[in-house]
Amino acid sequence: MAGNLKRLLRPKAIAVVGGGAESRYLLENCARVGFSGPVWHVHPSRAEYSSVNELPEPPDAAFIGVNRQATIGIIEDLAAMGAGGAVAYASGYSEAEAEDGDGAGLQAQLLDAAEGMVLIGPNCYGFLNYLDGAALWPDQQGGRRCERGVAIITQSSNIAINLTMQRRGLPVAYIVTVGNQAQTGVAEIGAELLEDDRVTALGLHLEGVGDIRRFEAMAARALELGTPVVVLKTGRSEASRAAAMSHTASITGSTAGAEAFFNRLGVAQVSSLPQLLETLKLLHVSGPLESNRIASMSCSGGEAGLMADGVLDGNLEFPPLRDPQRSALRAALGPRVALANPLDYHTYIWRDVEAMTAVFTAMAQGDVALGAVVADFPRSDRCSDADWEPVIAATSEAMRIAGKPMAIVASLPETMPEATAERLAGLGIAPMNGIDEALEAFEAAAWLGCGRMVPAPALASGTPRNVRLLSEADSKAALAGHGVEIPSSVRIATSGEVAAAAGRLEFPLALKGEGVAHKTEAGAVALNLRCVEEVKLAAQRMGNGGFLLEEMVSGGVAELLVGVTCDPAHGYVLTLAAGGVLTEIIRDSASFLLPVADREIREGLSGLRIAPLLEGFRGSPAADIEAVIRAVSAVASYVSANAGRIEEVEINPLICTPNRAVAVDVMIGIGDVE
Repeated sequence: MAGNLKRLLRPKAIAVVGGGAESRYLLENCARVGFSGPVWHVHPSRAEYSSVNELPEPPDAAFIGVNRQATIGIIEDLAAMGAGGAVAYASGYSEAEAEDGDGAGLQAQLLDAAEGMVLIGPNCYGFLNYLDGAALWPDQQGGRRCERGVAIITQSSNIAINLTMQRRGLPVAYIVTVGNQAQTGVAEIGAELLEDDRVTALGLHLEGVGDIRRFEAMAARALELGTPVVVLKTGRSEASRAAAMSHTASITGSTAGAEAFFNRLGVAQVSSLPQLLETLKLLHVSGPLESNRIASMSCSGGEAGLMADGVLDGNLEFPPLRDPQRSALRAALGPRVALANPLDYHTYIWRDVEAMTAVFTAMAQGDVALGAVVADFPRSDRCSDADWEPVIAATSEAMRIAGKPMAIVASLPETMPEATAERLAGLGIAPMNGIDEALEAFEAAAWLGCGRMVPAPALASGTPRNVRLLSEADSKAALAGHGVEIPSSVRIATSGEVAAAAGRLEFPLALKGEGVAHKTEAGAVALNLRCVEEVKLAAQRMGNGGFLLEEMVSGGVAELLVGVTCDPAHGYVLTLAAGGVLTEIIRDSASFLLPVADREIREGLSGLRIAPLLEGFRGSPAADIEAVIRAVSAVASYVSANAGRIEEVEINPLICTPNRAVAVDVMIGIGDVE
């Protein structure tokens, strides 16, 4: 089917079926983008052909703009005649099942009718190929032809329209909408677009991933080709909003699985449509960055402050200036300018191309991956931008001398005119619309610049049935069987047995009531019990249920949460977080998909805000990090051995001492394979 998908996306002959405004727009768009092949219009009374069966030859691509029932018959005829593929515009299929009980059945009929022919949709606008001039697009669109550019796939046709109207100087090679993805989804289309060597980056706007194996294959191919992929993920997974039996479920929320999935595959993530476009633009012009170290230059202290503040919560650095840089800057700027990165070079050298070139070159020759010059261009309808020409000339020359990528960043999107952005991109300078958008784009490009290998497939989770909670004792025993260290303990059936049981352990002890998920809130836990009498009193307060009596683990330097949740859309999500009472307070966590390597666990631990405690804060003993990694890896081993049955596993806390990592509280939800 891949060959037919290429035929559909890069057609030499197009059929347009329908007589409404959509068909008129499509015919006009084919002319606007310069489609050179035949475009055959099909309609019983308003076109040259009354049926697709009258066409002179099978079209490579067909747009079906008729009602949902009629669409099925036309798709069947096209498939029978050997057409390359079709876009089904009509809605009212599976997306309308809740309102119309016929929707799912009609979609099944549509798929049967298509047989081996590629089908995009239904309920979608189709696509625009600005490289070859093909427009299966039933509405207005603001794009134009280009020789190379980025490809964008979105699940929203309306957002796709908006993206064609951007004025950011971003050349768009393809925009493809996917609608219901009844047959052909984001992953298959993305894989095909990646094979076009004129595509410089791939942008995805997704509500859900769909088939994770196909998505993994697409991302792996992108890594092999060296084509960066950027995603804006919206929507929330219903499965991830299941009742939170534990802290893990509330921490992972609905997005952690997707974020971990994309991180694993080397797909960069952004948080808004403007940032998607700016990141794609930077990647198109400059490619991924070698590091996260940036040099910033502006003629205003206010702009320098905005740049400096903009990285506080991110993962970018403005490295301090080195002595050679300081010498070159002082020679160009004189004694009255404070030298720093970000640099406010004032306006002493404004319009002086030679001096500006010296300043920009000195800044870019440091230990940085990119030089960013902040400059807002005046309105062309009311002002002259002649005084900004030296900025462009100096930036271009500094890029040549320093051999580093350069960007010109407008602090406001409105102050980077489209014509200026296109000119800068032509010079190899990344034109960035907005400081916040630019900084997020820099961060994404730096993340993409880290070398990555194609990962192992994520461990599939499915949706376990008949899920039940294991008792704490059984949960601990299950994990201990895979290498997790647990406290010494005795299981007690009634309060009358506690005295004898206490004599088998060393004080102080902890007593826990069994069968309670949140023991502290339910009053089902008593700590630091130092004698048999205290154990008896604690048991009496809890009632005459089952108990677990165990050692109090001492010497902890930090407490961690180690949890795994089942995310049917992406796999099993492993979460590392601050544990104990800090879990809900500081929301300090890192998430990964299983399987996970020890290296990833180590990196996740080092990225937590409580990492200083693990490493030994202000002279305090450090935790045994290797023991912690072994414990986390053992949890992953248990889940892998029970894949398809596990809904949730949580250790909270894992008490980390200088020589141990002990699972003090454990909860496991396990069921049957779906």
